[in-house]
Amino acid sequence: MFALRCLFRKQARHFVTFSTWKSLTMQNRMSSTSNPVAAVCQMTSTPDKEANFSVGKRLVEAAREGGASMVFLPEAFDYIGSSREETLALAESLTGDTISRYTQLASKLNVWLSLGGFHERAHDWESDRRIYNSHVIINDQGSLAAVYRKSHLFDVELPGRGVSLKESAFTIPGPALAPPVQTPIGKVGLGICYDLRFPELSLALQRQGADILTYPSAFTVATGAAHWEVGSHSTRSCDMFLFPSSNLPVS
Repeated sequence: MFALRCLFRKQARHFVTFSTWKSLTMQNRMSSTSNPVAAVCQMTSTPDKEANFSVGKRLVEAAREGGASMVFLPEAFDYIGSSREETLALAESLTGDTISRYTQLASKLNVWLSLGGFHERAHDWESDRRIYNSHVIINDQGSLAAVYRKSHLFDVELPGRGVSLKESAFTIPGPALAPPVQTPIGKVGLGICYDLRFPELSLALQRQGADILTYPSAFTVATGAAHWEVGSHSTRSCDMFLFPSSNLPVS
């Protein structure tokens, strides 16, 4: 068995206005301890990386204080740029300041972290100037346990709603799935946001033994409503889905 706790933070310009804990218990076949706790966190990201880290750090600390052995942060936990140019300018490598600070935090608090959508500079950054959308798992020793680079990129045009997003314009699709990661709460399968719409990914992870499928997300209001129903064909033999979310400033 493991307990799931959802930590919600609603912010106005990064100021935390309230928090609510909800808990439930679910069966977990692969759990390594009797009652590990997972915390799923929400936050509102902006282009201010320092302020975003401050919020993320407080969420992780609060979750650890509540007994969590693994904490899930959403897609774009590091930042959400206001333009393509700003998004690329703020990107970092996996050895950059943002991931380094979270590895130090994980080690200090002795907690596992799921960092659900990191703007990672691609391998040919100097010549190509494109990024990966990467889901990073950090273990309780502060080491990178897994990196999954998003396979399915989100391109959408909704003129009537003022939504125009083309992730493929500056993001490289990841080349492969990451095997499920053994964590204190069970085997975690890694996806990101729009990957949810492609059941082959979840089925492949389930066949590799995933107990939990994660889809950290930063959907817009207009597009997000169409993505939250999960088909039963994807959930067989998996204990649960986790959807930590980050709010996008698009209605």
